[in-house]
Amino acid sequence: MTVREGTTPRIVIWALTIFGLIVIYAPPLYLLGVSFNPALQPGLPHFSDITLKWYLALGSESALVAALGQSIIIALATAVIATLLSLGAALAHRELHRGRSLWFLTVLLPMFIPGVIQGLALSTVISRAGVKASALTVIAGHLLWAMPFAFVVILTSFAAVKRTYLMAADDLGAGRFRQFWDITLPLIRPGLISAFIFSFLLSLNEFTRAFYLAGRQNTLPVVLFGKMNSGASPTIYAMSGAIFLVSSVCVVAVALRSLLMQRRVG
Repeated sequence: MTVREGTTPRIVIWALTIFGLIVIYAPPLYLLGVSFNPALQPGLPHFSDITLKWYLALGSESALVAALGQSIIIALATAVIATLLSLGAALAHRELHRGRSLWFLTVLLPMFIPGVIQGLALSTVISRAGVKASALTVIAGHLLWAMPFAFVVILTSFAAVKRTYLMAADDLGAGRFRQFWDITLPLIRPGLISAFIFSFLLSLNEFTRAFYLAGRQNTLPVVLFGKMNSGASPTIYAMSGAIFLVSSVCVVAVALRSLLMQRRVG
């Protein structure tokens, strides 16, 4: 029996990929399993032990509910602003001839700054300016974190916009706005939706910047961190499991939509 040329490297690549995915997803999946019956730690509950008791008890956790509401408001605002700013940055990137690489690196730079340093720096600047910590300061910090990711997603979606489409529209007398509204925007709409969802999830789950910038009402990750340090409650596992499920559903929805769009284009 002979092994085809190239089969061994392919097997190694797949093995390493699967191992990496297991390492990445094992902790959150374990947390999700534990959330259905935290009393059985470190073991996982059997089907007969699964209960939604702690999920139903989330409604009575006023601090968690208030923090969740605050996080959703901040995440929505961050997602809207980050998507709009990233769209403008992507359009500018396409129009630039010189300095395009510099513009690209400038927009991506906040992605590579540690959240602790970024949060501390923003907190210092904001306090020196006499601005009180609030939801607005958290949104400012989350924008620096979410915008580079949204920019990359939207810039990738511009691959569907061919120059020939715009040139044909220009020959037919369409102005720059009509070209954008009738041609560019419909083609990049999946990228805008993906950028919005990713920005929302990045903001919703972000801790380090919110820790320095939050006002009286903390965001959900900050509240969960405080409750974990003071003694883990079973409802914390339920809230964490719920967030993991919602985040996974959103990401899967974006992936499926992208696949459908690729098939339509193909």
